[in-house]
Amino acid sequence: MIHALKIKPKFFEAAVSGKKTFEVRRNDRNFREGSFIALNEYDNEIMDGITNESERYTGRSALFRISYILDNTEYCKEGYVVLGIKPCFIESERSGEITTNYGQEGVQ
Repeated sequence: MIHALKIKPKFFEAAVSGKKTFEVRRNDRNFREGSFIALNEYDNEIMDGITNESERYTGRSALFRISYILDNTEYCKEGYVVLGIKPCFIESERSGEITTNYGQEGVQ
């Protein structure tokens, strides 16, 4: 399963650079280890003449495999999870380039 999620630019950049290897999310989507999350960069600060919410997407997206889920309320707020993520594929619509980026384990 692939879960499509919005993500702010600064967090998107940290995830695709490999600096951020986790994602904190509300557990409202039945996340499972081995499933995928598609992080879609979304800039809600873009306001100049934009009235359509879909126009706030930057066109950058990245696919990650969920490698671990921490859902213990001793460490997470009730109803939230910390997802361990590994990169699979990165595509930039703006540049017209497609960059394949496989994690250490590759895509299964």
